[in-house]
Amino acid sequence: MTKLTRELLAQRICDRIDAEQERIRGQWHAPGAISYFVIDDLLPQEWAMQIGQAFPDTGAMMLRSSLREVKFVSAQMNKHAPVLEDAIYAFQQPAVVERIERITGLRSLEPDDLLYAGGISLMGQSHFLNPHIDNSHDKERARYRVINLLYYVTADWQPQNGGNLELWPEGPKGRPVTIVSQFNRLVVMVTHQHSWHSVSPVNVPLNRCCISNYYFSRLPVGDTEYFHVTTFRGRPEQPFRDVALRLDGKLRGWLRTMFPTGVRQTRHFYQRGKNE
Repeated sequence: MTKLTRELLAQRICDRIDAEQERIRGQWHAPGAISYFVIDDLLPQEWAMQIGQAFPDTGAMMLRSSLREVKFVSAQMNKHAPVLEDAIYAFQQPAVVERIERITGLRSLEPDDLLYAGGISLMGQSHFLNPHIDNSHDKERARYRVINLLYYVTADWQPQNGGNLELWPEGPKGRPVTIVSQFNRLVVMVTHQHSWHSVSPVNVPLNRCCISNYYFSRLPVGDTEYFHVTTFRGRPEQPFRDVALRLDGKLRGWLRTMFPTGVRQTRHFYQRGKNE
């Protein structure tokens, strides 16, 4: 079995970006409110299987459960197999960041090395993520959150399983574009005040596993400055939930105005080699 390191993984990611650069640049810059691109077969299948099989049991993760979402997450990498940490930080290697910057045209990209928003997530049967826009800044409100990188590692994931990424270019009352959470697929998408996205409910007794990363920038996407908290909405068939989530968003927006750096501390993270 190949010993995977973040450097080895990053080199393969760079190779795949280079091989696909014309296609993915065209996909990113195609007309639409939400820019994104997709790379399939990102890593050798054996490597992707190794990462997926290293995902922990749910007992070692934190459950988020509310009207907004149901999923397990973790950024406490000392609790998990080292290969998961290496997979996360492979996407933060300078050569990978530089290539994403070149493809997207977004400037001054900085990876989320403290895992303010990144880490691993697991969604089981009936889990979901309602339509939302991510909060616009980091904890100190010094940098914009501008890029979301999602790498899916559940083998043989089928479209009918649900648990698929949905982009809502016309907002949460429009029609979504579905991107299947296909094994060994990387999705890179913009995040700004109009990038509504969701994950459809998982409808099979399987776990949908994902490696998540974000990039920040001192510069906003576009020419206009903006600020917003993470804001959720109901799906078109959820009018009562939509009302509740609108009120929830207004309350959390008010709290962030009163407490600009948040009302709780950033969750603990642990990176081998830095904290040992």
